[in-house]
Amino acid sequence: MKTPLRIAVLECDTLKYGGYGRVFKVLLDAGADALRMPDVVSSKRGLEISKWDVVNEQKYPALEDIDAILISGSRHSSFEDIPWILKLVDFTKKILEQDRIRIIGACFGHQIVGRAMGVKVDRSDAGWEISVTPMELTAKGKDLFKQDSLSLHQMHRDIVYEYPEGVEELGASPRCSVQGMYAKGRIITVQGHPEFNQQIMTDLLETRHAQGIFNDELYEDGMARAGKHHDGVAVSSAFLRFLLED
Repeated sequence: MKTPLRIAVLECDTLKYGGYGRVFKVLLDAGADALRMPDVVSSKRGLEISKWDVVNEQKYPALEDIDAILISGSRHSSFEDIPWILKLVDFTKKILEQDRIRIIGACFGHQIVGRAMGVKVDRSDAGWEISVTPMELTAKGKDLFKQDSLSLHQMHRDIVYEYPEGVEELGASPRCSVQGMYAKGRIITVQGHPEFNQQIMTDLLETRHAQGIFNDELYEDGMARAGKHHDGVAVSSAFLRFLLED
């Protein structure tokens, strides 16, 4: 795919710090600079990022105006049959039916892709997976992310239960066996939140603890890992390599 890469961030929830569109722009800029390909793409050239509120406004980009969609995280459950989620699943299916526009998914977005491809998405029997969490990578995961292991911020209790047909496995954690999916020229997804940082994670942990969603033990465990190293930029670079590959 040639630059500029026109990436539409589908915002599936509200988020402080300027929303998912802004935090993903920061992440993608960092990932572009880490590629060290300034003549092709960097934080200063080669990226055109737009954002779309698919929850309240339910607006979507025209397909001829974009090269990729990036489906964000959300507090909502991807398996719910509510109008905006059904519309998002239908839009994702529409993208999957063509061969030019590519799909990136993170957390809820990863699950939406799984649902659109016909596999089970539901609550995990293992419960919440939160904060910086290491995962084991498959051979394909190591190849895509250019490292032998990966740690990412997690904030989910829903999972994709199996890999869709034609999709390569990228990795697994003790609480989630489907941590990433890849199909050349079509999709790349991660269950984690590469766009999160310590501040965002801490805010979420404190809010959900105050709301009674997280008990003391879960909250303290998450807080103890919120500041650990995570590989969000490496994942961002992998996203961009995926978009650039022929």
